[in-house]
Amino acid sequence: MEKLANNLRNHLLHSIFLCLTLISLNLITAQEITFDKGKIYEIGEINVTGVKTFSPQTVVAYTGLRKGQRIQIPGEEISATINKLWKLELFSDIEFFITKIDGDVADLELYIQELPTLSDYTIKGIKKGKIESIVKDTDIKKGKKLSKNFLSTTKNYIQNKYRKDGFLNAKVTIDTKPDTTGVNNQKMLISLDRGDRVKVRSVNMNGNSIYKTKKLLKKFKNTKVEFPGRFWKRSKYIEAEYEEDMKALLDFYKEKGYRDARIVSDTVKIDDDKIDIDIALQEGNRYYFGKIDFIGNSVYSDAQLSRVLGLKSGDTYNGVLLRQRIADQTKPDGEDLTNLYQNNGYLFSSINPVEVSAANDTINFEVRITEGKPAYFNRISVRGNDRTNDHVIFREIRTRPGELYSKDKVVRSVRELGQLGFFDPEQISPDFKDVDPNAGTVDIEYGLVEKGASQIELQGGYGGGGFIGTLGLSFNNFSMRNIWNKDEYKPVPMGDGQQLALRLQASRFFETYSFSFAEPWLGGEQPVRFSTSISQTTQYRYDYTTGLANKGQYFKIRGINLGLAKRLQVPDDYFTLSQTIGFQYFDLNNYYTGLFTFGDGVSNNLFYAIALSRNNTYTNPIFPVGGSSFTIGAKFSFPYSLVGNIDYGDLENQPAYQNADGTANREKIDQEKFRWLEYYKLNFEGSWYTRIVGKLILKTHAEFGFLGAYNNERGIIPFERYYLGGDGLAQYALDGREMVALRGYENQSLSSTDGSTVYNKFSLELRYPITLKPSASIFALSFLEAGNGYNNFREFNPFNSKRSAGFGVRIFMPAFGLLGIDFGYGFDSPLENDLNPHGWETHFIIGQQF
Repeated sequence: MEKLANNLRNHLLHSIFLCLTLISLNLITAQEITFDKGKIYEIGEINVTGVKTFSPQTVVAYTGLRKGQRIQIPGEEISATINKLWKLELFSDIEFFITKIDGDVADLELYIQELPTLSDYTIKGIKKGKIESIVKDTDIKKGKKLSKNFLSTTKNYIQNKYRKDGFLNAKVTIDTKPDTTGVNNQKMLISLDRGDRVKVRSVNMNGNSIYKTKKLLKKFKNTKVEFPGRFWKRSKYIEAEYEEDMKALLDFYKEKGYRDARIVSDTVKIDDDKIDIDIALQEGNRYYFGKIDFIGNSVYSDAQLSRVLGLKSGDTYNGVLLRQRIADQTKPDGEDLTNLYQNNGYLFSSINPVEVSAANDTINFEVRITEGKPAYFNRISVRGNDRTNDHVIFREIRTRPGELYSKDKVVRSVRELGQLGFFDPEQISPDFKDVDPNAGTVDIEYGLVEKGASQIELQGGYGGGGFIGTLGLSFNNFSMRNIWNKDEYKPVPMGDGQQLALRLQASRFFETYSFSFAEPWLGGEQPVRFSTSISQTTQYRYDYTTGLANKGQYFKIRGINLGLAKRLQVPDDYFTLSQTIGFQYFDLNNYYTGLFTFGDGVSNNLFYAIALSRNNTYTNPIFPVGGSSFTIGAKFSFPYSLVGNIDYGDLENQPAYQNADGTANREKIDQEKFRWLEYYKLNFEGSWYTRIVGKLILKTHAEFGFLGAYNNERGIIPFERYYLGGDGLAQYALDGREMVALRGYENQSLSSTDGSTVYNKFSLELRYPITLKPSASIFALSFLEAGNGYNNFREFNPFNSKRSAGFGVRIFMPAFGLLGIDFGYGFDSPLENDLNPHGWETHFIIGQQF
């Protein structure tokens, strides 16, 4: 049919051009020149008139007509030439004339009127930030030919754009005038008078007796009646959003069992900048589900399908829920009947609920199922990975050639590719390239768009008595095997998914150097992550007399870690078990600060850490829209007290640990206690992401940490403690401390000087994306937080928390990384017995990525 329509259209256009040609020739030649219509003539001279910027020779050459050529007048050649010239979209008028007939020779004149050329343009009445998008969308540019169609289309586009945003009285005028600086050039002035946004003055509903109008209006999420003081949702009328609200209103009735509810009429009255809406409703009666039969199912029993459907006879009719249980369009991995079949190979299945009878208030259904034959993955391919090597991608993809088709595997593959961080998660598209129901096969091509995967970290701030600067290089898609291949340095070898990081952090009083490397697929066969890191940190003593650092008094830490993390299959493959063995060597040189009672000596920290984590968030790691992630971790040292014969509670009575006068030497005692650090540490951290409505996401977060001792006489070590409050940016991890953010308070202000041994934190965060484009991901947020740090477990009270609230914004750009700012208000004071609120704090997050 489409081919036939195209043929008819082409034939019609051809006939029109032929008629126009005949009319033109007749009008010009009837009075002066007599010629035989339809006769074959030899072309004599061809003259081109009316041109201003084109040379006549160029026009003649483009037409394809030439002197001496024999053509029918009028005929196919003339018609085709006119058609060809019109397609250039450069002319406003094209006409052929016969200027002379001499026997069988005809001289022709081609009259052309050129469209004016845009030499400059001005747009008024539009904000500067929006002019660029208008110019791009309407293709306004210098050199553009100003046709009537272009001017009309541009005007309508701008006018409709603002009307869709609630400016129903928006008016656009376009004026052109000659530009004397060039031939046939014109300047264009676009003026917009958008007027005031038309607000909704009233929404009246008639015919509703079951639900009050006030309750029904809550279903209008977009079309709000104007109300003084409501700044978070302005009153405006946008037709498309109004239609969405009307659908939501009917869905509300369907969810409550009123299947026959309908909108009898709706009237929108515009009075200057106000709108009044009248809606007439017919609610109908409430219905209930009756008998639900399954027809056509052989793979699954009726009982299995009923469990997934989750609806039974006698339940209140809910058309929205029924639709979701058949196929939930909002959740690609939803637990519905369609996914039940498609996750088990039945790509070609179809499921349709049909009302078969309605008696009184009961509706009986048949769920008619066409199962089709099982489908299998055939060819799996990827495109768009200009930097990342294929094997890095294919090891994450869950779809394998020859395996039974599974929609869940396709969805999971998209998630895994997005979690890599190498590609724009918003543009990962699994395209079904060749679906063959007869052969039962499907080809899938994963479309990818690379993004920056390496980072430069630049941070600066004040803390610890001075300015703290951080410089870090993080290559998140590194290729170690190409490290000796100079041709791969662009700027470094990339593409194998490894991580290499170098970090330097320094101030007047400390400096930290670290190096880390991670291979996510050790051996290349299984997702076993191997990681290693080495670091050195030096803290210098603060000289109170000069305010400077005393480089002769320092505390130095050297450390090395080795870790393995393996993706588990039980309970499911979202779980990861990670294990780490690490060693730290502490060297104190004349460093008497109160951290220990000894200022000269050494301490050793040999530990084993284990963590079980689960992460099924999807798909964008910058802005997850669902799923959850949590980690339960523990860190242990060896229990030296159990194998040693030292009575730590009686050290002060032993001569080896006494001064000459018989008093206890606290320095020697602490040196003995902390020569090998003995402790255990438990941590929990969890986040849950829930879609509230549309793109509005709720992040629920909880944290808990506890540092304990095996031997109370030996005591809790002064290292590995928690410091709560502020932005959570690590200033220096001199003693293994953990910085825990709690906005609305100063950094580390919710823990004692020595740090907390117990802490808890809870937060709620509403997030809304402004844009998630590859060039920039921006989302706004508001938060509620509560938490506190405690010196011991006896003081621990999760209800004695410091509370805060605020708002902020996050910007992620490939060129700069993650940037953010938060404004938090602390409702409590960090000081005990102080009832005054802490007040406002501003927190910054700064990073850079290339």
